[in-house]
Amino acid sequence: MKKKRSKREKIERIQQVFEERGQFNRETIPYGNNWTVPDKNYKYRQPWYELVETYFWRCALASFGTILTKFYGARVVGKKNLKAIKKQGAISICNHFHYLDTLFVRRAIGNFNSFHTMGQWNNKKGIGGHIIRHGGMWPFSQNAEAMKNLNKEMQRQLEKGKIINFYPEQSMWWNYQKPRPMKDGAFHYAIKFNVPILPVFCTFKKSKKRGCIRSLRINILPPIFPDSNLTKREKLEQMKKAAEKSWQDCYGQYYQEKANG
Repeated sequence: MKKKRSKREKIERIQQVFEERGQFNRETIPYGNNWTVPDKNYKYRQPWYELVETYFWRCALASFGTILTKFYGARVVGKKNLKAIKKQGAISICNHFHYLDTLFVRRAIGNFNSFHTMGQWNNKKGIGGHIIRHGGMWPFSQNAEAMKNLNKEMQRQLEKGKIINFYPEQSMWWNYQKPRPMKDGAFHYAIKFNVPILPVFCTFKKSKKRGCIRSLRINILPPIFPDSNLTKREKLEQMKKAAEKSWQDCYGQYYQEKANG
């Protein structure tokens, strides 16, 4: 009798197929239908009368993140690189490998100093969406007016010295350890708002039996600043190339093997 594959094994097999095809940005997990597209009325900036609730959910996520990172044996490495941006605004980029990796990034770059972008399918209905809206998580949107509002809030927070996190692969590959090619989005915004890129790369070991994460390391890597002597397109290519190399070097040092490509 053929052995039934577990959910983990099915996902890993899908990721393996996409890896073999070089399709590193393909989604491997269905979105479901419990979400809505943010429209022009979506509140990327919470009104003053909801600040107490926003603070509550920020604290709750910070507490849960602390517990979660301890559970995975997490340690933040490279805090000096966070200081190198000297409290100016920045775009951080982290590999997307877990449903809750936003909590790992918060733990590294600041629970109350960061905002986190995500796909529009993360704008969940019910309590999930409520937490997202108040927890500093910003879903992108196909709605043009919603994106104008997001851009305004992004600029406002960067000017205040906040850090905005992106997942540059634009898809999650569950427990996938290797760095994947990056899309242009994060770098477009770094150039648009003239802020550095702060690469973050998570490395970890996996248990042999269930493939669960252990010995998680959240690596804050040296910031990448735009070169004012280059054109916009050249800046984007320069920053993206440097960021991908930063991830690949971090991967190689930790796992002692060469990354994809």
